[in-house]
Amino acid sequence: MVQTMNGAPTTAWAKSPRQRSPESEIIRYVSRFMELSEAEAQVILENIQFKAYKKGDILLREGQISNLCYFNMKGCVRQYYLIDGEEKTTNFYTEGQPISPNEGAFKKKPSKFYLSCVEDCILSVGTPEDELRFFQKYPQFEMVCRIAVEDELGKSQHDFAAFMLSNPEERYMNLIKTRPELIERVPQYQLASYLGIKPESLSRIRKRIMLR
Repeated sequence: MVQTMNGAPTTAWAKSPRQRSPESEIIRYVSRFMELSEAEAQVILENIQFKAYKKGDILLREGQISNLCYFNMKGCVRQYYLIDGEEKTTNFYTEGQPISPNEGAFKKKPSKFYLSCVEDCILSVGTPEDELRFFQKYPQFEMVCRIAVEDELGKSQHDFAAFMLSNPEERYMNLIKTRPELIERVPQYQLASYLGIKPESLSRIRKRIMLR
């Protein structure tokens, strides 16, 4: 059986969303790309480090070179750029999503964006060196990682195209359809920035939708 963070045994990845423990999210994610035995799931959990962060904590700043990558077990992390003193939100990472400062961790370049915690978070934390050691010991997981990276890249390209080809109301309706949890979890000014509009414009869109 897989051990949870409090030491209790559980087949965590099989539980319903309300019952799942935070660490089960990484098992569910890997299970999308390969069939995991309980022994393999145990290997993953034994080789990752968990860390708790408070709401408002900054994981990465513009100009910083980071050697860390994350996986979101619990909470919400925002990615944003600071342009002429204004925050431009470009992504929200919630449970079950990898978070990688692409240019910092692997290319050794200063980050162009910020990562901050919208909520209290539990994240798995690792470095490229940790990943290399893990793959040397358990090579069966290396191909899974490559497939997962390609999958995330494809999603990013799709989301960017959908954003560019839609108007603000269409973006909001798509958000309701694909990521409804963000409506309640994220402050309206951050949500408006993510949609590429001002908070007052988002308020008008919401009112129009409610009147239909």
